[in-house]
Amino acid sequence: MWFIGWKGASGFSASSTAEQVTQGIDGTVLTAIVTGASSGLGLETTRVLALRGVHVVMAVRNVDSGKNVKETILKETPSAKIDVMELDLSSMASVRKFAADFNSSGLPLNILINNAGVMATPFMLSQDNIELQFATNHLGHFLLTNLLLETMKKTVRECNHEGRIVILSSEAHRFAYREGIRFDMINDESGYSSYFAYGQSKLANILHANELARRLKEEGVEITVNSLHPGSIITNILRHHGYVNAVANMVGKYFLKNVQQGAATQCYVALHPQVKGISGEYFMDSNKADPTSLAKDSELAKKLWEFSLSLTNPK
Repeated sequence: MWFIGWKGASGFSASSTAEQVTQGIDGTVLTAIVTGASSGLGLETTRVLALRGVHVVMAVRNVDSGKNVKETILKETPSAKIDVMELDLSSMASVRKFAADFNSSGLPLNILINNAGVMATPFMLSQDNIELQFATNHLGHFLLTNLLLETMKKTVRECNHEGRIVILSSEAHRFAYREGIRFDMINDESGYSSYFAYGQSKLANILHANELARRLKEEGVEITVNSLHPGSIITNILRHHGYVNAVANMVGKYFLKNVQQGAATQCYVALHPQVKGISGEYFMDSNKADPTSLAKDSELAKKLWEFSLSLTNPK
């Protein structure tokens, strides 16, 4: 349990907070995009990155909520540099518009944190007619990352500073469908399990990170890509399961991480000098961790990459 607080090789533990793992780090020359930045882990990540001087672009579905968060953070940190832009990851049109708007803004991009997600939803299709959890948690981020990659490469060349892509996965990747990714049954409602489908999307997050890391290493590009498990956290991600959500909120304060602890690993992977040059790894509790054999399957990662390209390329 996190509250035991055993420290790993990094010197941090499950009880470390996002502020603690970034203490003393100066991010004033950096620009980051954080998806799902208006609540939960994304909000805390935005707050702490801004506290460390990073220029944060909040990529959010609800711009008004994003602006409210921005104002709250500015009251705490008046020097914070924050922009709010609209992004709905369940819509490829929205992803393309966000990327086009950002790429034309002239802003650099040092850090991309693919944080947003939905969990254990009833069977639903996205705006592009793809199962919602796979579409939002994996495909939307896959497309977003690909569309922003040239801007990140340009930033690396001009700033001579390592770029970092941080992809939130989950230990739930251990509980995907038996075959891992159901390539031929993504939209199969009859065999749908909301929890296995969530696990599938989180497995896809690790595979995506590993394959992109491999490709960038091959290119010799100084951009790292890592995935992570934030920990079991009380957020509104279980809003589709009222009873489970209520129980989690009642007992969670004794057994689950709070948001400050939950956001620590992604802030650590995004900013900490210990992570420099490390790519294609899976982190948990601000330390390297070991995912499943399926998550480390390079052939499965390549197959998922091609499958994802086929779904996100304009017909």
